[in-house]
Amino acid sequence: MTDIPVLSTHRLELRAPEPQDYPDFKATFASYRSRFMGGPLNPYETWMLYAAEIGHWQIRGFGMWMVHLRETGETVGMAGGWQPAKWPEREIAWIIWSDRAGRGYALEATARVRRHLYEDRGWDGAVSYLDPKDLDSIRLCERLGAKKDHSASSVDGHDVCYRHPEPAALKGSQLAHGIEMEIQNYIDPLFKPKGWAID
Repeated sequence: MTDIPVLSTHRLELRAPEPQDYPDFKATFASYRSRFMGGPLNPYETWMLYAAEIGHWQIRGFGMWMVHLRETGETVGMAGGWQPAKWPEREIAWIIWSDRAGRGYALEATARVRRHLYEDRGWDGAVSYLDPKDLDSIRLCERLGAKKDHSASSVDGHDVCYRHPEPAALKGSQLAHGIEMEIQNYIDPLFKPKGWAID
């Protein structure tokens, strides 16, 4: 059994997918919310995909975490590394349940996942494969500093590839500080970085 670490952020705890998390996963992937990730899926397809989420950890040694709120323990989505068969490169992927969207959870979770994959797993880079109509995910990639890579291989010819900054380009960068400030603003809308004018 792969030892799956628990990752923590200000508001979130990322833990291995467990059987009790399946109902939330099933509800999301059976809904219109999953339209950019191959859905909506029927009950058999959602079961097979969830089994693949768990099995991916065993095969690749990395995978998707369930994203939980630290205060309540409830799940709000998934985020992690992903590279099933036919994926040209290792991907950072995510999905937030529809009733939890718009609160910065995807940014907070993916930023933490990327830091873990870079600093603890030794990844030297990553991509995200997106549907070109998925404007919310494209915007998130841009906020994370990822840029569209026109020369990258496609998964199926219908996706676009966004390439994340390499570890050296992120460490101590203005981008990294900007991501942290945006997360802090989601936590506290009145948050002001030190040195900024109050008015």
